[in-house]
Amino acid sequence: MRTLGILMVVAAVIFATTPVMAQTGALEVNHAWARATPGNSNIGAAYLTIQSPTPDRLVAASTPVAKEAQLHTMTMSGMVMKMRPLAALNIPAGQPISLAPGGVHVMLIGLKSPLKAGHSFPLTLTFDKAGKRTVDVAVEPVGASGPAAAGAQH
Repeated sequence: MRTLGILMVVAAVIFATTPVMAQTGALEVNHAWARATPGNSNIGAAYLTIQSPTPDRLVAASTPVAKEAQLHTMTMSGMVMKMRPLAALNIPAGQPISLAPGGVHVMLIGLKSPLKAGHSFPLTLTFDKAGKRTVDVAVEPVGASGPAAAGAQH
């Protein structure tokens, strides 16, 4: 009987200290950022990291700062950059997926005003299973290679 009581206490401690993601199965979106756009540019891009304990698919994006937000991939063929829209992006279980410059990103088309360093904007991502997630995208200076405060967003 005493052993059963000890096991119950140990199980309660383990459950209480397990990260919320493991308990709830929550998909996480972190490190959302974009580069400031020069002049009157009406296109931009947003980057971020997605991780989920279960497989999912990113199927859409939207933001009030642009007429349209599309999933895109960028590849180089010799000296030619090719951008192609993606219908969806698979999110494998337990593996972080980074949307980053030079690869998969969220293309912001028809910006309503230039993106300015130091500002931020909301970006809503739609997943097959996790539903909609809205994140705050930090706008970094033109030419930035990543978010200034990595790890600060959730």
